[in-house]
Amino acid sequence: MTRHRIMGLLGALALAAGTLAGAAGPAAAADPTGGGTGSGAHGAAAEPPAEFGTDWHDPLTAAPPVARPATRSCEVTVAEAQFRDYTPYVGSYAPPAACGGTWAKVVLRLDGKVKGRQYDRLGHLSLGGVEILRTSTPEPSPDGITWSVEKDVTRYRDTLGRPQPVEMLIGNFVDGTYTGVIDVKVTLTFYAADRGGHAPAPDTPDRVLPLTTPSVTTPRNTERLLAEVYATGSGGGCEEYWYMTTPDAAPYSCKAADGPYREVRISVDGQLAGIAAPFPTVWTGGWSNPFLWYVTPAPRAFDVQPILYDLTPYAALLNDGRPHRIEVSVAGVPAGQSGWSTPTNLLLWQDEGRAVVTGSLTRHEEGEPANSTRWTPAAPGTPAAQHRLDTEGAHRLTVAGRLDTSHGRVTTTVTRAVRGTSAHRWTEGENQDALTATWTDEESVTRGPTTVRTARTYTMDGETTLGAGDRLRTVIALGDRAETSTLRGGRTVDRTRLDDRYTGDASYTANVPREQRHAVGTSSEHYQLYGSQPGHGCYDRTLSTAQGTVTVDRRRC
Repeated sequence: MTRHRIMGLLGALALAAGTLAGAAGPAAAADPTGGGTGSGAHGAAAEPPAEFGTDWHDPLTAAPPVARPATRSCEVTVAEAQFRDYTPYVGSYAPPAACGGTWAKVVLRLDGKVKGRQYDRLGHLSLGGVEILRTSTPEPSPDGITWSVEKDVTRYRDTLGRPQPVEMLIGNFVDGTYTGVIDVKVTLTFYAADRGGHAPAPDTPDRVLPLTTPSVTTPRNTERLLAEVYATGSGGGCEEYWYMTTPDAAPYSCKAADGPYREVRISVDGQLAGIAAPFPTVWTGGWSNPFLWYVTPAPRAFDVQPILYDLTPYAALLNDGRPHRIEVSVAGVPAGQSGWSTPTNLLLWQDEGRAVVTGSLTRHEEGEPANSTRWTPAAPGTPAAQHRLDTEGAHRLTVAGRLDTSHGRVTTTVTRAVRGTSAHRWTEGENQDALTATWTDEESVTRGPTTVRTARTYTMDGETTLGAGDRLRTVIALGDRAETSTLRGGRTVDRTRLDDRYTGDASYTANVPREQRHAVGTSSEHYQLYGSQPGHGCYDRTLSTAQGTVTVDRRRC
């Protein structure tokens, strides 16, 4: 994807996959598992080089690898392609006969390689129209990089259980300047379920339906219904940096009439059925400074996670055998402006004991959406004076429904509250550009005696400055946190906590030939995941880099 300039720095964006010619020591070796993403293909370095060279450590993240059961496994190659343009790879898939039809786990793995110069690119993979992976690519070194992405795709058992057409696309552009051809291979590894109970088959949806059109007809005995939406603001326009857009009155290069507040909504037959805060993804060319992300990408950049909505309160309405409209929209996007992609899958569980499950929607309470912006102009005649845009938005929704199933009446209540606050500061000409923002997304789902509460918090605190001698520096901190509690009968029976934090500081000389950029940069990612139940355990890993080498790879659990 191409990048919109955050500041008035057209020369900075010519960086693409730029690097410096100069002495480059080999990068430090890391754990070959790469924490689920990346690999340690280079040799170790005692000290990082003084500045970026023509090569750096292969991209990797601190996120945990996908856990695998110790059962019989089978591997299937789903796609193998070189992406030079916007021509999709088209193929076919068939499930492996040797591992049966009941699986404890299915793990997708993408292995990629690219060298030369190239922008960051967005990609997706679908089977039978069901999107199972949305990803982006790292920007390469002239000498070449490799990377990998792993994802648990067991929940798509319904799709994976039969032959399917395959489509994959990582839209790319290759010419005399941008030479990087993206070479990828995607495999699925199936782990057979253990009948002894050590690796049982998990509870997965009975049906997975891609929402290829708004009109959909669901099975009449649906007793649980989730929608997953791979929502991304991307494509090189201002919506790639939606969190920095300003109303028309403010003198900034990215405009949105209602400011930067965004909200991903899903509706059923025109009625609002779910709300969510979009994750503020930063791609690997983001913030005008790819040197931040060469080794350690921002959270979720390689594994775009879908937003989940529990639509079970609407199951009775959808169970009438007629087509219904399920639609996804992004509030706050200027009318007619592109830039958001929202591919959607419906995950359905069916009642084996009934051909038709009846019931009703019993509650729908929507709070008034709030979205306010306040622009404070910079003091006139003061070059260093900053404009400031303060934004606050919020929304709340509660829906409930009952179903008369073969195992009794079940009531599902879903309450969700989203909120976003930000302070955007910039100077005339955008030579200084800063954002401090927090988004929260709190959800409670009660189904029968069980309540699951999830509190998500996303943070961004960054500043890019173009200083003396066209020296561009970006300092940024990102956070992806979530706490989930499961209560049964009012008593907490499980609790998990995720805390993924990234910090980076990188600078280079803009608007000069590559060999004169003298880029330096440090980054760090600290990923923590804790669970209160046996088997959830503890995961704690820290990665730090300097000038493209890994300087710290520490595990505490």
